[in-house]
Amino acid sequence: MNKYWYKNAVIYSLDVETFKDSNGDGTGDFKGLKNALPYLSSLGVTCLWLLPIFDTPNRDNGYDVKDYYKIDPRLGDLGHLAQLIDAAEEVGIRVIIDLAVNHTSIEHPWFQKSREDKNSKFRNYYIWLDEKPEDPERNMMAEDGEDATSWKYDRKAKAYYFHSFYPHQPDLNLANPDVQEEIFRIMHFWLKMGISGFRIDAAPHMFKEKGRMDFEGDPHEIFRNFRSFVETQKPDAILLAEVDLDPNQYNKYLGNEDQMHMLFNFYVNNFLYLAFAREEATPLSRALQRMPIEITEKEQLATFLRNHDELNLDKLSRNEREEVFKVFAPDENMRIFGRGIRRRLASILGNDRKKMELAHSLLFTLPGTPVLRYGEEIGMGEDLSMEGRSSVRTVMQWSNEKNGGFSTAPTENLIRNVISGGDYGYEKVNVSDQLRDPESFLTWISKAIDYRKEFPEFGWGRNNIIDTGDPHVLGHYVKSDKGMGIAFHNMSGKEITIKLEIDKDEFKDVVDVFGNIRYESFDPEKPEVRLTAYGYRWMHKKHNFL
Repeated sequence: MNKYWYKNAVIYSLDVETFKDSNGDGTGDFKGLKNALPYLSSLGVTCLWLLPIFDTPNRDNGYDVKDYYKIDPRLGDLGHLAQLIDAAEEVGIRVIIDLAVNHTSIEHPWFQKSREDKNSKFRNYYIWLDEKPEDPERNMMAEDGEDATSWKYDRKAKAYYFHSFYPHQPDLNLANPDVQEEIFRIMHFWLKMGISGFRIDAAPHMFKEKGRMDFEGDPHEIFRNFRSFVETQKPDAILLAEVDLDPNQYNKYLGNEDQMHMLFNFYVNNFLYLAFAREEATPLSRALQRMPIEITEKEQLATFLRNHDELNLDKLSRNEREEVFKVFAPDENMRIFGRGIRRRLASILGNDRKKMELAHSLLFTLPGTPVLRYGEEIGMGEDLSMEGRSSVRTVMQWSNEKNGGFSTAPTENLIRNVISGGDYGYEKVNVSDQLRDPESFLTWISKAIDYRKEFPEFGWGRNNIIDTGDPHVLGHYVKSDKGMGIAFHNMSGKEITIKLEIDKDEFKDVVDVFGNIRYESFDPEKPEVRLTAYGYRWMHKKHNFL
């Protein structure tokens, strides 16, 4: 058993309902995903992150849970899930699932009992006030200009309940020990089903003061209990948290190797796009230097380019955000919540192969564990005619056949739109065509993943920024006890040669292993690095430091 498998994993995020339909009803399902496992295995994926699979009214992509012990019947049943987990294990792929326990659906029996009886124990499962606060917190899901608060009046309860997100998602009272015990039972159930961990949705919101919600002692003790419980039940299971905060808060959620195993690195993600927009490495370099100095053996950051929500740019200043908007989301319809972009990566980068390779080269070499979003490996686009976040949740494009090979159902019965026509339509962008093309983006991604797996330093080591002397070029190296991984990336559209001031002994025997072209071998006696426009180079040195 490898307890630290997540340090060097390749995680692939997908929503089962939009991935592959096996029975022709227009909705993706577990059986369809199971049939796609050979493709995912050949791509190099080692872990699947499934978006919510629980029973749900599905008003928020499944994050509004109605029953944590039931499967969304459209996806299949527990037997289908068990078959999927077993089949994934056979090809070396683990499965983690989304756990949204900051809130439930208003249709959850807990909430219905909570609103029906003021004296019920379930009343304290949620956060109620008889009177609306005089200065209520503005709801984070409200658009600019909306006067929406996080308190919703319920006629039946004759009281106000708190919701961090949509009004149909009332927040649970995590300070209540009974609620914590319910979460332990939920985790226990799914770990016994064979999953390898949980992606914890909206982790920081679980600890915010909301009305009369009152934690005794340190609220992070809840996460310590989660970690202890999970590792007791399944020693190699993990907790991967959505913590969209400043890096100086990361250690609060990692703790002393006793809270989350992994955190998504939203901060670096934001400044990565500022670097793309400016075609300069400086914003990214500064962001990397703000990361926690010590990421221990049991901890990890997850690096990503795009996720299933809006591309939230709230870590940037207003001026920086507008700068990114101007380049990558010039039309108002491309933006959302006043802070984000609702476009896919390929279209953000203008479907420019050089830029797409550069972005993913960064994904695979920046310190941490890379996370791919489904369809990213073939360069899928978005459908801006769809509402809100749904624009980036179109169905997977498998072939140039009807519905992109996603489903045999009538097109009007599909769970989500299939992109047809134009540069990103399934007729041009699909798995089948790219699998047969040795020069396709999919082929390149698969090759890049193979190289990433060969050099675990990028997942395990301590990161160091190299002074390249040029604001357009990011240079960094990552050391571990097994060797050193080095990467250079030119964020600009012009060829650049940089001269390095380095320790020649330390960089002795460094060899090029992967790049956008075949470059001349690196010579530490003449430490120059040439990079073509949007070029990248990976280097490696095998040795022992300890």
